Amino acid sequence: MKNTPAVYAALFLGVLAISTSAIFVKFADAPSSAIALYRLGITAAVLLPFLVFSRKRLKEAASLSKKQFTLIAASGILLGVHYVMWFESLRYTSIASSIVLVCLQPLFSLVFALVLFREVPRRSAVVGCLVSISGCVVIGMTDFQIGGLALFGDILAFLAAGVVALYFITGQAVRRTTGAVTYTVFSYGIGVVFLFVYALIRQDVLFGFSSSTWMALIGLALVATVGGQFLFNILLKRVSATAVTMSILGEPVGTCILAYFIFGDVVSVQQFFGICVILTGLSIYFLWPVLREHFERGKQN
Repeated sequence: MKNTPAVYAALFLGVLAISTSAIFVKFADAPSSAIALYRLGITAAVLLPFLVFSRKRLKEAASLSKKQFTLIAASGILLGVHYVMWFESLRYTSIASSIVLVCLQPLFSLVFALVLFREVPRRSAVVGCLVSISGCVVIGMTDFQIGGLALFGDILAFLAAGVVALYFITGQAVRRTTGAVTYTVFSYGIGVVFLFVYALIRQDVLFGFSSSTWMALIGLALVATVGGQFLFNILLKRVSATAVTMSILGEPVGTCILAYFIFGDVVSVQQFFGICVILTGLSIYFLWPVLREHFERGKQN
């Protein structure tokens, strides 16, 4: 489906919002399961009135087929698993390395789309993806050399990338027939149940946090999730899961800048070069088809 400037602007705003995720997580002094649970729970609570007080959405929710509900449930569990793995990775490795490894998700998305939907990616998409991923590797190389706990965190972030790519692929399938609010409320609600059971098994603390932690959890839900994740759920009606995951590769740029001003994390020459490579890959992915179409139209005229 052809994208409009408004769609690209929405993707950009979503990336800006989701870039705050790692910052809020760093401020939240709570178990990973609790952070993930409240991130999804608060977001679902905020969106619930838009479902409950809409006759159209209530009718849609009541008419969900078994297949639709199964896919929605799967997406909620996948997102919960992704958050737990990613939040845990932030405890062992740096913000920059965790973010860029999680952002390897477009590679997984291309593979999943090919296997599940028989979507053969265009050449510029593959090139843009590989270029951006090489930028991610450049940024994360330092932590791989440290080894030990940092390496464990890097592995968790890498696995989280595959899980969230599968989440977006599932969401793409669901959003073909289901509204964004209905999909998000049910998906996040099921994710909360999964995370609650997970937290009980681990005997993680879910209450008694400091006021600063609660503020971080609220910010994580309202800014990063409603402003970012939910916006991506809306856009899945218009764009592919691969396009969404590719746009998220812009997250390291915003996160590194925020980490510099808030935590004093210095952006090294290596990280800056990696960011430039990532932006080059994004340009190839999103702008090349537009430029090619414009060029071919000019030849015809």
